Amino acid sequence: MDRLWRTWTSAVVIAAASTSLVAGQEARSWKASSTAWGDPDLQGTWTNETITPFERPASMASKPFLTRAEAADIEARAATQRESADGTARPGDVGTYNQFWTDSGTKVVSTLQSSLVVDPADGRVPVRPEATKQREENDRQNGDAPEFMSPWDRCITRGIPGGLFPAGYNNAYQILQFPGYVLIHYEMIHAARLIPTDGRPHLPSHLRFWDGDSVGHWEGDTLVVDVTNYNGKGWIATNAASGRMRGIMQSDALHVVERFKRVSATTIHYEVTIEDPKVYTRPWKLAIPLERDDEYMFYEYACHEGNHAVEHVLRGARALEKQPR
Repeated sequence: MDRLWRTWTSAVVIAAASTSLVAGQEARSWKASSTAWGDPDLQGTWTNETITPFERPASMASKPFLTRAEAADIEARAATQRESADGTARPGDVGTYNQFWTDSGTKVVSTLQSSLVVDPADGRVPVRPEATKQREENDRQNGDAPEFMSPWDRCITRGIPGGLFPAGYNNAYQILQFPGYVLIHYEMIHAARLIPTDGRPHLPSHLRFWDGDSVGHWEGDTLVVDVTNYNGKGWIATNAASGRMRGIMQSDALHVVERFKRVSATTIHYEVTIEDPKVYTRPWKLAIPLERDDEYMFYEYACHEGNHAVEHVLRGARALEKQPR
């Protein structure tokens, strides 16, 4: 697995450098900066909206990277699809937001990966059948009680690492650093995640959280964050862009390792290894570049204010139950 990952990482560097001459020149001339106290500087506002799929289509199982021509074709077809779908709805369907309200991206990732999942080699998450069955059962009971609904819909959390998976909008993150700490401010659900980097151990194992317990350290110029102590109530992914992974439960055995490495003035390479033996047959890995956007404007994501979705879903389900069968 390590050999496969080293090979993939080398290929990413080559593919990213070939995307444009300007990007290549920037990468060669850029020198990493440090904070006043000597840590690598990751600070700034970063976004990760993309049309690159979470998992690789089965038809592309042996193709981890796209050519520039293939990427341009995918981007053109996506633009046409967005235009034709805007403001339309199926008969009997009230429809959804038009494109003005969304920000799901227009480009594939700069590395030209054909999927965000990079390990296993086919770009598919090795989900256990029983985990898929549990997700389907929860979906069937969606209107029975709030506990079967998405923790995002309930305004609890998009999860860790799920909060860094691209969604249809609000794909921005502000990173701030202080001596001994890194703070990630997520635009979605306005979550603020404080990661200690002062060498402290994890909290006692009996303390369990929706987002786990994050403990960070520096390996050279890379921030490595180890996450344990999950309560087993969350989802690994909450948004539709994650495809079949949306709704797959996290267990209390989940162990996550994240890596943040700034590779240029405008890019952080983010990768995460996810291990949960109760849910997956083996660990898997996802990677995505975070792109700097100093012009991005954060607005409050007031999730609970005016959010009647859960109430209406439950009320609708009760109304259906009263109808004659």
